[in-house]
Amino acid sequence: MDFTGKQLDGEIVRWLDDRGFGFIRSKAIEQEVFFHIRAYRAPNKRPQVGDYVVFVAEKNQKGKLQAVQVQERQFVQRKQMQQRRHVKQQAAFESGQSLRLVAVLVLYGLLASLVFSGKWPPAVWLWYAALGVLTFFAYRKDKAAAQQGSWRTPENTLHLLSLLGGWPGAWLAQTYLRHKSQKAEFRVIYYATVVINVVLLIYAAKHNFFF
Repeated sequence: MDFTGKQLDGEIVRWLDDRGFGFIRSKAIEQEVFFHIRAYRAPNKRPQVGDYVVFVAEKNQKGKLQAVQVQERQFVQRKQMQQRRHVKQQAAFESGQSLRLVAVLVLYGLLASLVFSGKWPPAVWLWYAALGVLTFFAYRKDKAAAQQGSWRTPENTLHLLSLLGGWPGAWLAQTYLRHKSQKAEFRVIYYATVVINVVLLIYAAKHNFFF
């Protein structure tokens, strides 16, 4: 069987440190495979007998198998786990993006239906739409400023925009721009602005403040 180009597991069974090469025994090949220190990819560490490694088999100029891209097995396994975790997190993040976008569209659709039914004046929908767009771009500007090291938008300004009705735009900005989405203290205040705004909106609607 040709093992050329395949990634295999093995154990370092011989290592001549003064000469910079050694041999790996792999159960798949059932023979010892030569490797040179140049093929060993472990920063700040020298190969040792008994180390379990992962390597790629290839043939040298004489047609004999040798090991290249030799890495510690535990390092490779950790890296693979991190990659799988990243893929899952990315999938969850993208799913959350879609759900939040739908939620915001439903919100604006609900406001529009109340306007078209004559229960609320058009100014309410226009206010929330304008504040949402304004808040989104305020977040965008603040993120660009953070990356460039220039003047930042005060957090109190962002919270005020959310409180006035721009919180859907802030929600999308936190989701799609990944800005202000990790700072716990900021998010607590943000959610407080959402609750206060919604409560005031419902209160105003019940008491016919819009007419």
